[in-house]
Amino acid sequence: MSQFVWLNGEVVAAEDARVGVHDGGFLHGAGLFETMRAEGGHVFRLAKHVGRLCTSAERLIAPVDVDELPGQGALGELLERNGLREARVRLTVTAGDMLAAARAGDEGGVRHTVCATVSPLSAYPQKFYENGVAVAISRYRQSNMDPLAGHKSTCYLPRLMALRDARALKCEEALWFTHEHLLAEGSISSVFVVKGGAVKTAGLETPVLPGVARAAVLDLCEQHDIKAEEGAINIDDLLDADEVFLTNVIMCVMPVIAVEKRTIGDGKPGAVTKRLMDGFRDMVAKECGTDG
Repeated sequence: MSQFVWLNGEVVAAEDARVGVHDGGFLHGAGLFETMRAEGGHVFRLAKHVGRLCTSAERLIAPVDVDELPGQGALGELLERNGLREARVRLTVTAGDMLAAARAGDEGGVRHTVCATVSPLSAYPQKFYENGVAVAISRYRQSNMDPLAGHKSTCYLPRLMALRDARALKCEEALWFTHEHLLAEGSISSVFVVKGGAVKTAGLETPVLPGVARAAVLDLCEQHDIKAEEGAINIDDLLDADEVFLTNVIMCVMPVIAVEKRTIGDGKPGAVTKRLMDGFRDMVAKECGTDG
């Protein structure tokens, strides 16, 4: 865990960092977060993460000025203070002190609480990438009537509950469907299916989170002339797929070889998935400047 954290513009010792009891994140879960990947002291696609957070903040809490957030320089300093080059970086923004905001009225505006923490980049087991993983179907449903759908909110308990259910079935991820029986996303990942060499993932209107790794994979498909599209995916599309894989910036591209007891394809990571696994790692190394 972080020895030092970035809190409201300053790097402070973790034990000295304090958030008030009237903070909207503590009281109501009124907050957003980004989990990011740093390699060589550089955060992968930081601008994409910041853009997503700012869009969500404007819609759900109050607009956040980019100047309130730590940039590459500040995060690089935070990584250095913690003796890390490869790290998991978390940026959290909450509604701040709601009592103070209420007293100030419209004149004071919202003063967000902004915190960045770093921790060692603990990799998933190599066997997951070599052999693939199993996933479960969550009993919960995703809805476009949920105002938090498509946003990375600190109200994360339902996701963790679904993930806990999946782990009880010895699965590594829980897949969420909508009330219309369309595949949305995983608790902590975006989901892709491959059929006949073509890649498909749920459209943003499903609704799903506009994942940073999700967008990177779509970029890779374009670069490598792999047909890719966004659109509706039902249970048959999932179970009859030749390949399935998951993405987020920490796991990168992870092959799925079973949905609970149903085997996907031949039960091994497929050729398209392997190609994108390699491509994603190369992309991260290139953009973070660690490709030598």
